[in-house]
Amino acid sequence: MTTSQERVDGENAPTGASAVNPRPERVVDSDKVWTTLITNTKYLSGLLTLDASLKYVGSKYPLVALYTDTFPPEGHAALDRRGIPKKHTPYLLPKTHKDFTNDPRFYDCWSKLTPFSLVEYERVVQLDSDMLVLQKMDELMEIELDGADMKGKGRRVFAASHACVCNPLNKPHYPRDWIPENCAFTTQHDTPDKAQVEGAPPTAGLAMPNGGLQVVVPSADVYDLILSALQGDKTINYDFADQSILSDLFPGRWVALPYIYNALKTLRWKGVHDAIWRDDKVKNMHYLLSPKPWDESPDEGKRKEGRNERNEANDWWWDVHERRLKEEKARGIDDGF
Repeated sequence: MTTSQERVDGENAPTGASAVNPRPERVVDSDKVWTTLITNTKYLSGLLTLDASLKYVGSKYPLVALYTDTFPPEGHAALDRRGIPKKHTPYLLPKTHKDFTNDPRFYDCWSKLTPFSLVEYERVVQLDSDMLVLQKMDELMEIELDGADMKGKGRRVFAASHACVCNPLNKPHYPRDWIPENCAFTTQHDTPDKAQVEGAPPTAGLAMPNGGLQVVVPSADVYDLILSALQGDKTINYDFADQSILSDLFPGRWVALPYIYNALKTLRWKGVHDAIWRDDKVKNMHYLLSPKPWDESPDEGKRKEGRNERNEANDWWWDVHERRLKEEKARGIDDGF
């Protein structure tokens, strides 16, 4: 748990982007950036491999690590050795705290809303650290979104892919309406070619974006709306933290991207959304849920007999991870991350 000095919450939060960004100064010489949140070293191998994957596909935009006070010195040293730029962000929490005992990862997810406050940049694309970029996707920095002057009142406030609400692991604490019939991706099963280039409408299914990738035009006004919502009592009903609040604040007023930009690993599984999945079309793989690829040992994680669609995609991550480790070792970096 964080201390009051380490977080911004609904009870005493200042308003506007200054709440988490008191010094809006660029940490890189670019007006558009990728960002990813890091709170501990458990996800550090994922972040480092995500950064490498962006570079390997030739992205011209840098990745900025948004770190909280809980991120330890050895993590900072690892970022510094690799020249990965970083920026401090307070730990963001709502006034009315939701019990995420069944999914502790969601406690961190509120802080993934902070890119809306990074007004020193024209465009921010927030990525989860358990992602792997397989093809260049710099076009996300150019897609049409509402300008900051719209103050969150337009029809294209941000862009994201839909959340999959099929609950393929049958988690008992998930909402009862999280079933395949209510999933936006299910509506695309009959048009798989279209699904590679267009997302289902933002009003499809349960109309919830997945928070793993968010394309954002930073805006103090939009961020003010988010902080105001965090001060309210509705957060107790937000089962999925950041993506719940975004779908509630901006219903139908976001741009739905095709799954290829946030290819949830479960979509690939037989009987989930393999009807639309195409390996060669995926630009950004999202290894949501546990175990993560790095939770396996290399022997467990690499091309064993009997691999199936539920774990063979981990090989893609290991290929990039091992390439990164080899190149770093040649440069004298060998710190175990």
